[in-house]
Amino acid sequence: MAKWGYVAMLAFTVVGSFWLEIFLKVNVLRRYTRAITAIAPVALIFLIWDGLAIRHGDWSFDAKQILGIYGPFRIPLEEYLFFLIVPLAAIMTIEAVRRVKPHWRIGDEQIGDER
Repeated sequence: MAKWGYVAMLAFTVVGSFWLEIFLKVNVLRRYTRAITAIAPVALIFLIWDGLAIRHGDWSFDAKQILGIYGPFRIPLEEYLFFLIVPLAAIMTIEAVRRVKPHWRIGDEQIGDER
């Protein structure tokens, strides 16, 4: 059962925030190019960091808590998913706050942007 620990955390994150996409219509997934533009550069930096740390023996993943599916640089599948799911959840949460508090601005709006 522990083998599913990381996947369970990712599933909890999806359940805890992706409902915002449906019920509050935050449209993060609809604007996927914007999300990718925000997430990809940071994810790439951290995945390179992970890969280097794994190669040098400074970082590892407990084989008992992951599925054992590895991508490039011996990084587990769950870690790749982490760098996609968690930022998407954060963006959805920010957009949900903006949806329920329409006057709350974070700086990327154009003047007169009423969404």
